[in-house]
Amino acid sequence: MDSRSREEVWQLNTEAPWDHFDPLDYVDHNYLSVLAEDEEIISVVRSHFSDHFQKNPGPVVQGIDVGSGANLYPAFLMLPWCEKITLLDRSSANVRYLERQVDQYDSNWDQFWDILCGNGSYAALGGDPRERFRRVVRSEKGDLFDLLRREGCWSLGTMFFVAESLSTSHEKFESAVECFLRSLAPGAPFAAAFMEHSKGYWVGGNLFPACDVNELQVRESINRYARDVKTRRLGQPNVVREGYTGMIVAWGLRNPDA
Repeated sequence: MDSRSREEVWQLNTEAPWDHFDPLDYVDHNYLSVLAEDEEIISVVRSHFSDHFQKNPGPVVQGIDVGSGANLYPAFLMLPWCEKITLLDRSSANVRYLERQVDQYDSNWDQFWDILCGNGSYAALGGDPRERFRRVVRSEKGDLFDLLRREGCWSLGTMFFVAESLSTSHEKFESAVECFLRSLAPGAPFAAAFMEHSKGYWVGGNLFPACDVNELQVRESINRYARDVKTRRLGQPNVVREGYTGMIVAWGLRNPDA
């Protein structure tokens, strides 16, 4: 390594060791049980999506989860309304994990689905939606910054703990939010989550970068491309790991005029 500082070394998303991301280690530390913060995020987004589609019934839609990593519950959140859900991730290791989970997801994810079934839209799919999940969900290896070439392709979207967790650059953070939101059709409901004031994180012995953002910065970055935006700060510092002060969940609708 040359004499550049860590800030400079980790400035670019392409410099992080994404293909060495260990999804099993990540699941072990984050998703073997349901954290209170995840339960609150699920509750907020579940209500947002179900309320939207109750008020706007129509044909089934196509959804995207950007930067899925080793997290299935964003796809669960979109499952009742989608004929296809794309799980996009740039890490080969994560894509392989997602492919295995699509075929038959592990039992630890059942507890996340159980929480969703407190809402009738999800309960209507039954206590074990594995067959529907297998039919609807597909993983795809790709970079979120390439989504600008696929503007308006999806009518429902999620992006959880991604935009602030790929580089140290605020410019890249804002660009990631833009790429995600521009991939959505006008009026599409969406939800996104962020680690507040994250200092970087370790997975499977590898250090991954993070951009230090707060709730105001999150809201401002989303407001450029969305309407009816709401945000909520939740959780306590360092519950999942050291080096952050809380979580932020944001939700709204894609603005057709931006």
